[in-house]
Amino acid sequence: MSINQFLKFEPILKEKIWGGEKLKNLLKKKSTNSKIGESWEISDVEKDTSIIANGNLRGQSLKQLINTFSADLVGRKVFEQFGEKFPLLIKYIDAKEVLSIQLHPNDNLAQKRHNSFGKTEMWYVMQADTNANLIVGFNKDSNQKEYSEHLKNNSLIDILNVDEVSNGDVYFIPTGRIHAIGAGVLLAEIQQTSDITYRVYDWNRPNPDGTFRDLHTEEAIDAIDYKSQNSYKTQYSKIENTASKVISCSYFTTNILPITQSIQINHSEKDSFVIYMCVKGEVEFIHQNQQEKLSYGETLLVPASLKEFEIFPIIDSELLEVFIK
Repeated sequence: MSINQFLKFEPILKEKIWGGEKLKNLLKKKSTNSKIGESWEISDVEKDTSIIANGNLRGQSLKQLINTFSADLVGRKVFEQFGEKFPLLIKYIDAKEVLSIQLHPNDNLAQKRHNSFGKTEMWYVMQADTNANLIVGFNKDSNQKEYSEHLKNNSLIDILNVDEVSNGDVYFIPTGRIHAIGAGVLLAEIQQTSDITYRVYDWNRPNPDGTFRDLHTEEAIDAIDYKSQNSYKTQYSKIENTASKVISCSYFTTNILPITQSIQINHSEKDSFVIYMCVKGEVEFIHQNQQEKLSYGETLLVPASLKEFEIFPIIDSELLEVFIK
């Protein structure tokens, strides 16, 4: 059974101790809460499965969709590899305050310890306040002993790499790479479907009730990659009205697509669903008599069986295009 409609989902909003109001004010997510840290746009995490928000499938879950349409929704090879588990988790994140310093285990460790996938991810900075930064990796090669001493002395930040960031900056975060989103950063996050995080330092910050969030000091020790890099920022090119590669790994490929005129899309060479995240402007997706608007901060899923369509920019826009090779 083929599925030929563009799919939008109800955002799953997550209150966080470090969250703010940009998701509500800039991305127009509906909430009365002043501490919304994450909007889960497409999720198949247990107990947080996305629900369709548009069209004649409205109200069905992503799980039901994969059940019904299988390879027509996700692609034959994706379905063979992941079965009825949707392989990516798509989010927008607003850090009003700095997040904890953390990392994620690889597939082997995550499978052994948590019966889960690991968590390779990437960040695309959509907006950053003046002097806002990201913490990514070590500033020089380190080791367990040095890391543990700094952790104990509350001086971990001294051996970490801190980058000031601005709109359009991209960072790839493979498993094992230590990282944190700094205060004042709004970003799009693309990651494996996993909610396994090892939090190693939380700035001695109490919860509103005076308790502290759990740390995963022991679990993290052998999950960390202690090697450093000269630069952690991803270099990429933007070409108007063309999808240019930003990140490509075995878990996902992400292109950037700046749109100034109507373009015809043909995905017949892909054996995968394609996700679009609108990181600037507003566009319309058109297929036969079907039209679906995608505004700044919204996300759309194109099923694997829907190969050809048009994207029309209502204003000059930029999209992230995400699929599995």
